[in-house]
Amino acid sequence: MSMPFYVSPEQLMKDRADFARKGIARGRSLVVVQYADGIVLVSENLSQALHKVSEIYDRIAFAAVGRYNEFENLRIAGVRLADMRGYAYDRRDVTGRGLANAYAQTLGTIFSSGGEKPYEVELFVAEVGDRPEDDQIYRLTYDGQVADEHGFAVMGGAAEPPTTYLKEHYRPGGSLEDAIRVAVAALGRGDGEPREIPSGNLEVAALDRTRVQQRKFRRITAGQLRTILGNGGSGGSGGSGGSGSDGSGSDGPEAPAADPDAPVAPPVS
Repeated sequence: MSMPFYVSPEQLMKDRADFARKGIARGRSLVVVQYADGIVLVSENLSQALHKVSEIYDRIAFAAVGRYNEFENLRIAGVRLADMRGYAYDRRDVTGRGLANAYAQTLGTIFSSGGEKPYEVELFVAEVGDRPEDDQIYRLTYDGQVADEHGFAVMGGAAEPPTTYLKEHYRPGGSLEDAIRVAVAALGRGDGEPREIPSGNLEVAALDRTRVQQRKFRRITAGQLRTILGNGGSGGSGGSGGSGSDGSGSDGPEAPAADPDAPVAPPVS
C-alpha cells in the first residue's frame, strides 16, 4: 500500500494563495473612489450582461474581480442575507460591516478547507452614510482578510500603477464627475502605459447619498460617461488611443477625411 505524499501546512497554504492570486491577476482592475456626495465604483468591463458592480441593499454596493461564477454566488448570498435580516429585524440592521464579516467567514472557510479550491475573487463592500465621514469601504481578499479603506482603493489586475496614480491625483471632497475622471484615468494606467478606455467599455455605479429614495445605488450610463469624460476615452491626457487587447480606444469608426476638390453643397434653409 502506497503512502500519501506529505505536504506541510505552510506549503499547502502558500500554494493555495499563489493559485488564487494568479487567477485574480488575470482580471481587469476595479477602482472605488469616495466623493463629496457618496462613493463611485468604476471598472473596465466589456460585457453588457455580466456585472462586476451591483446593489446589495438600500445603501450598500458590491463589487468584485476574479471568476464571475464565484463572486456571483457570493453576491446572491449577500442579497439573501440582507433581505432576511432586514425583513426579520429592521432595514437599519443591514450594514456593510455585517455583510463584510459574513463574506470574510465564507471566504476564510473555503480557503482553509482542503476539500475544494480557494475562490479566485476579491471583493469590495461599500456603504454610504448620511455624512462623508460615515461612508465605509471594506476590501475582502480570497483568504477572508478584511481591510477598511479610506478615500480610494484598487483591486484586481495590475493594481499598483492605478494606486500610484490615485495617490498623486486624488483630492477628497470632489464632485462625482471629478471622481469618475480620476478613476478612469487611473484604470488607464493599469498596464503601465497610459491608454484611453472607451466609455462603452466601462461599468460605473454610484452610491449617492443625495437621492431621496431609500435605495442610493444608481448606474451611470455610457451616454452620461461620454458627457463626463469627453472623447469617449480616459479621464486624463496622455492616452495612446487604444485599449490594449480589448479593441479600439474610440467609440466608433473614424470619419473619412474631407475631399478638398468636392463641390460644396448649398446651405439648407
